[in-house]
Amino acid sequence: MPIHITEWGSENDPVIFCLHGLGSTSLSFIDAAEELKDGYRIISVDAPGHGKTPPFANREDYEMPRMAEWTNDIIDLLNIKQFYFLSHSWGSFIHLFYLKNYSHRVKGSILIDGGYQSKRHSGKSAQEEMDYYREDFEQTWANWEEFRDLVKSETQTWTPRKELAAEDLSLKKDNRYYWHARGTTGANIIRAMHKDDVEDIFDSMPPGILLLRATLPETMEEDRKLKAERFQDKTGAEVISVSGASHLLHWDKPEVVIEEVKKRWPTEK
Repeated sequence: MPIHITEWGSENDPVIFCLHGLGSTSLSFIDAAEELKDGYRIISVDAPGHGKTPPFANREDYEMPRMAEWTNDIIDLLNIKQFYFLSHSWGSFIHLFYLKNYSHRVKGSILIDGGYQSKRHSGKSAQEEMDYYREDFEQTWANWEEFRDLVKSETQTWTPRKELAAEDLSLKKDNRYYWHARGTTGANIIRAMHKDDVEDIFDSMPPGILLLRATLPETMEEDRKLKAERFQDKTGAEVISVSGASHLLHWDKPEVVIEEVKKRWPTEK
């Protein structure tokens, strides 16, 4: 099936492969990528059912082991032997399932507020969450300004780069703006996250994982802290709590992501 890929940098530089969260697109990483492109080849993909990549026909294809295979197929298609892996939210769940079977290809792993939140401790049933996303992703807006205001409300800073990323999140039909990812896609992904709970593979993780976790809103801090500690205990990962950052950490604090990449991942192949 067709896959939409966004690239920055030179083919001669080390590869950073980026995988976005549920409801996002490859341009989610634009702030960090623009600052890192002089030392790295950055490859960011639109996941199935997101952006310009069509959805899977079968809901089973969104299940975690299959998504890990899909990711590996892309790496093979691009003829990449080894790479650094940077992911956000749902993309980090896929990232961990990828590491379970293909860790020999990954030179370094950074998770952006994702992968540590087991659905087992979410307090919601799979059906409840599926119903929520099936409805939430089908909202429409009367004009671009209304849609953009929604996206702006989810981050603390706004830049021309984020404007481009926001445009990538929208589709226009019958003079209405709506989310590029559909409700069925969201529900299928939530089903998959409940079916193959990420906590079951924590003890299969290689060393050297870094989790950058959000600290806002404060009402979620206690829950996030508990889940991050459980993740750290079972995987041996390093966890950094990023002050002043919400779930869209790479939008709120791109400088933190950039700093950790430069510090940990050498630019020499």
